[in-house]
Amino acid sequence: MQVIRTAADMRGVRRGLTGTVGLVATLGGVHRGHTAHLDTIRPHCDVMIGSLFLNPTQFGENEDLSTYPSHDASDLAEFEKHGADFVFAPSKDEIYPPGEVLAAVNPGPVANLLEGAHRACHFEGVATVVARLFSIISPTKATFGEKDVQQLRVIQHVNESLGFGIEIIPIPTVREEDGLAISTRNAYLSLPERKAATILFKALTVVKLSFDSGERSGEVLRFMLDSILAGEPLAEVDYASIADVDTFEELDHVDHTARALLAVKIGNARLIDNFLLA
Repeated sequence: MQVIRTAADMRGVRRGLTGTVGLVATLGGVHRGHTAHLDTIRPHCDVMIGSLFLNPTQFGENEDLSTYPSHDASDLAEFEKHGADFVFAPSKDEIYPPGEVLAAVNPGPVANLLEGAHRACHFEGVATVVARLFSIISPTKATFGEKDVQQLRVIQHVNESLGFGIEIIPIPTVREEDGLAISTRNAYLSLPERKAATILFKALTVVKLSFDSGERSGEVLRFMLDSILAGEPLAEVDYASIADVDTFEELDHVDHTARALLAVKIGNARLIDNFLLA
């Protein structure tokens, strides 16, 4: 496995590659969720490229950029273990060259809702860095996780609106045995907080069972989410949503499908999760 540190070197390597090139992009803090991406895409590409870049533009002023649990050596070891041929691990100046004006990329209309409403400029930062990575690496295929399903839709919009023509492969949420969605930020949880964090999965499961039993009122389903979360004193809810699967707008009534989405703060961890209701 070769580690590449500059955009110029990455472009040079890419020009020499043939066949299908797959990309798994990460902020670092590589865990079992990320390695599921690597294991999924590896059989479907001739060359697999990973990226490690802790992107500052998608973190807000009071967020956890300085404490984000990313460790270069262990992250690279995981990429190598799971079959990456190259890892692009640039510095900030390689992605955002000093003195070069990079136009922010429009993340699309879904960026104004839910996560976008609670994290100012987050999706603009995501859209801009993903467009930059796509332009440098030029992958044929790229994976992104359904745990961050609103982000996935933003990236699909970037791919479509800028004409990259990349096959975006959604990867289902990877969970612990008790249902907690695997996330780098789970490392922030103390033992009592880790136990409390299962409330997200419990709330989503109850709503899914109710939907499967015929409940179609968005108001009722949201009330269920709120009621269950209220039973956990360590949980501070940012939002509990029953939203359209494409627009992420709140639904009064679910005609066919919807997303149940949660963002909950527990201690120093802000956790997000979602279920498809179909």
